[in-house]
Amino acid sequence: MAQLQRITITPSQLQQQQIFLTPQQQHYLRRVLRLCEGDRLIVMDGLGKWWLAEIAGEQAQVLEELAVETELPIAITLMIALPKGSGFDDVVRSCTEMGVASVAPILSDRTLLNPSPQKLERWRRIAAEAAEQSERAFVPTILEPVTFSHAVTNVTATHSYICEARGEYDHLKNAITQISGEIAIAIGPEGGWTDRELEEAIACSFQPVSLGRRILRAVTAPLVALSLISAACEA
Repeated sequence: MAQLQRITITPSQLQQQQIFLTPQQQHYLRRVLRLCEGDRLIVMDGLGKWWLAEIAGEQAQVLEELAVETELPIAITLMIALPKGSGFDDVVRSCTEMGVASVAPILSDRTLLNPSPQKLERWRRIAAEAAEQSERAFVPTILEPVTFSHAVTNVTATHSYICEARGEYDHLKNAITQISGEIAIAIGPEGGWTDRELEEAIACSFQPVSLGRRILRAVTAPLVALSLISAACEA
């Protein structure tokens, strides 16, 4: 099925084995991808379901449900202080490909970006596109930006880690030798977390960890962290 095009729909678009395509989806399939009547494609709802379908007029007819096993065995929430510029676009795209379950944008003490509602919608579109490209069963949830204090005090994950470049902390790869359930991992902004933020996270049961001896960029650190976690749980 790898050669077939993929699109993401909302669950309400599927009714009695018929997929009611939006005008935007029709344009994309017909005009951009040049698909024709009877051509097949893969349709995903972003909630774990995939179907093989074929184009039939302004709709798509479901042919069969497909089994998909591309998700990580654990759910990872990436809590990341919003980087400057458009760096968060790349974070959402890459971390979706790497299997993250949800992304929580954080407004930290050193955050410079104050995102608009349009930015949030853009990030959600990027996540959906990246999920299609990487053949994910689920589209990650992109949460609304919240303050650091709100984020760390409302975490319900089984394991919570906060990455800190300075200080003598255990390496993440050593901290995740026995992992199960859900993981929350917090990545700081350019310049790192403030002492106040680190203390508050520790008070909320976050374990401080290192990603190595080098200082990583805010957009690089989440890729390193997720690579270590996925390697540990998919080995």
